[in-house]
Amino acid sequence: MSSTRTSRSAVRSTLHRLKPPEGTTPELRSFVRERYLDSEDYQAREFTQQGMEGLLITGGVPRERADWCTAVESITGLDVNERSRAAAGLILMRTARGTYALSYGVGQHMLDPYFRDDEFGLEFATRCLDDDGVIKIRNQIMDGRGRVDEYSVSRGERIDDFGLDRFGAVVRRICGTVSGLSLTSLETGRTRQVRVECAQATIKLPLATTVEQFLGDLLAIEDVCAKPDPLPQLRFVSRVHTLDSRSHKAVEALETHLATPDSPRLTIGVPDSCQESYSSAQAFRARRGSRTIETSDLELRHLLQFVQDKPEGERLKALGAVRVTMFSDDDYRTPAGVTTNGKEWLIADITMGTDRLFYGNGKWFEVGAGFLETLEEELTALFTQPQTVTLPPWPKGPPNSKGHDSHDEDWFNHQAAEPDGYLLFDKKDIVTEKFRGGGLEICDVLGPENQLICIKKAPASTAPLNHLFAQGVVAVETLRSDIEVRAKFLEQVAAHTPDHRLLHDFGTLRVVFGILLKDGQDIRVDSLFAFAQVSLLQAVRRLRAMNAEVEVIAIRR
Repeated sequence: MSSTRTSRSAVRSTLHRLKPPEGTTPELRSFVRERYLDSEDYQAREFTQQGMEGLLITGGVPRERADWCTAVESITGLDVNERSRAAAGLILMRTARGTYALSYGVGQHMLDPYFRDDEFGLEFATRCLDDDGVIKIRNQIMDGRGRVDEYSVSRGERIDDFGLDRFGAVVRRICGTVSGLSLTSLETGRTRQVRVECAQATIKLPLATTVEQFLGDLLAIEDVCAKPDPLPQLRFVSRVHTLDSRSHKAVEALETHLATPDSPRLTIGVPDSCQESYSSAQAFRARRGSRTIETSDLELRHLLQFVQDKPEGERLKALGAVRVTMFSDDDYRTPAGVTTNGKEWLIADITMGTDRLFYGNGKWFEVGAGFLETLEEELTALFTQPQTVTLPPWPKGPPNSKGHDSHDEDWFNHQAAEPDGYLLFDKKDIVTEKFRGGGLEICDVLGPENQLICIKKAPASTAPLNHLFAQGVVAVETLRSDIEVRAKFLEQVAAHTPDHRLLHDFGTLRVVFGILLKDGQDIRVDSLFAFAQVSLLQAVRRLRAMNAEVEVIAIRR
C-alpha cells in the first residue's frame, strides 16, 4: 500500500516567481523592500552553491514582550512576560528561465509586491493537478460586493463536483494533489502524490533540501509551466485574463467613480494574499508618501482620501502607490500579513454599453470572458459521456379524440418503465404540509441504479426544457433536505421493490434528463436552444454540488 508521507529530503516551501521589467535583469536586491535591507534586524548575504548564485535574507523583529501578555495578565491576575520573534527567511535566485524566491516564516513580507508574477500559481495548478485531486478552491465573485467563496473537501474530488460558477467568478486559489511529476518527494520512499496549494503568485509544495535535487524540482516545475495548454478540466480557470485593448476605456470610466466615495459601483475587497490573516487583523495602516491613515477597520473612504485630489487619469495610479499593512495588535507593531497596495483592495463593477467589466485584486476582467468556448466544452463533455440507462424510441401515435398525438409523455413513461428494474413514478406526487394544494413529482421513472429519470418533449421552445431541468434540481434538493418527503418517496419505492438498491444506498444519486427534440434528432451543442444550454449547465452545477451525477439522453423517434 502506498504512503502519502513526504520524503525527509523534501520540505514544504513557498515558491514565488518574480517578474522584472521587460528587457531588464536587475540585481536580486531590487526585489526586496528597502527597509529590510537597511534594517539591523535583518542580514542579507550572497551565496554561490554548485553553480547557483543567489541572495539570502534572514532575520526578524525581536520583542521584549509579546503583545498578548497584557491581556493574559488582566484575565488571570498573574505576571506574564514572554518574548516573541517573527522569524523570516527569503532566498532569491535565477535560472535560465526565470527569477524565483523561496520564503520561510514571514519571509514573503520582504518581497516587493510590484515584482510578483500573479500568473505563476494557477499556471502551474491548471497543468498538473490530478483529475480527481482537487481539495479546495477559492473564488472571487465578479459582482459589486467583493464576495469570496471557498469550497473544500477532506479528500480529492473532480473540479466538476464543486459546483463552481464558471462564468461569473475568478479562481484565486486552488489546492489539490499532484502525482506523476518529477519531484524529489515523489521519487523517494513510497510517496505517490503530494499536496500543493497554488495562489495566483505562489506555490506551496514539498521541495528538495539539497542543491542538486532542488534545482531538479525547480526544473520540473518550470517544465509544467511551459506546457502550452492547461488540462481540459481546468481550462476555464485560465480563460479569465487581464483585459488588453479595451481596458483603457474601463480605466477612464473607473477614474470618474474614484472621485465619488459613495459610488455604488465601488466597494472594498480583501486581497488574496491577505485572506488568511484578515480575520485576525486588529488595525490597518494606509500610507502614501508622508500621509498616513491608521484605523481599526479599513473602509473604501480611507483609500479614496489618497486619490480624490488627483486629476482624472491619475487616480488609479495614485491608489496603486498607497501601501496597506494589517496588524495583529492595535499598537501597529506586529504585521498580520504581507503589505499590499491600495489597488488590490479595490472592487469595481463597471458597465460600458453591452460590456460588463470587473476590477478586482488589481486586475481587469470581463464578466463571461471565454463564456461560449467554456459553454461548448462543458456541454460536449456532458453529451458524450457513457450512458447508464436505455430509453425506448418515442414514435408518433395515431391522433386521439382531440386530434393530438396519442403517444404523449404519459404513454412514453409507461414504455420506459416496462424493462426489469425500472419503476414508474409519473404522476405519483408526494404530498406534505409543505406542498399544500399540490405535490412534488420526484421523477417520471426510477432506474435500476438510483437514476431519477425525468422525461420531456421539447419540439420548438426552451420552456419545456427549463421546466425539466428545474424538476431535477428541486427533486434532489428536496430529497436531501426534507426528511418527510424522503421517507414518503422511499415508502413508494419499497412498495414496488422491497429490496431496491435506493433503500440502502441514498448517497450518490444520478439525474437523467431524457429529451425528445424535433424529429428525434441528436442532442448536440448546436441542437439545443441558447437559453436551454445555460439553464442546463446551471442545473448540472447545482446537482453536482449536491453529490448527484447528471446524464442527458436523446430519445429517438
